[in-house]
Amino acid sequence: MEDQNRDFKYFMQDTGSLYLGAKYSYREILEDEMVTFKYKSIVEHYILKDTDTETTLESQLYYMTPEQFSYKTYKQLKARVKVSVLEKKKRIFGGPKVAYVNKILKLEELVGMNLAQKKKSGIVVQELVLSKLALMSFSV
Repeated sequence: MEDQNRDFKYFMQDTGSLYLGAKYSYREILEDEMVTFKYKSIVEHYILKDTDTETTLESQLYYMTPEQFSYKTYKQLKARVKVSVLEKKKRIFGGPKVAYVNKILKLEELVGMNLAQKKKSGIVVQELVLSKLALMSFSV
């Protein structure tokens, strides 16, 4: 099981964004030397106010509510979430086919859905995407 999760435990960055795999727990994020110091500081000072260190990004983002302090923090960081969603696709021959499609949602869109809508859509959280510009302008 741990080998399966390793594919979704990563930290990457490009010129405009940071990407964190959704299977990371906050403890693992704080221990990973590749994760930027600024993001670790934000996690320690703001995110962990209402979150346990063993919580994974996937779980936190899936069950997040607008009232949580971590939601307000991620909103300031212009967070987006890469998800897989079940969608019906039309085929040339035969009936419709149901398959997973990758989408990037704003955090507000994901949190705005209730739990029943998320389950019905078959949403699977894959990745957290943060704006480097928002991260740079965030004061700790």
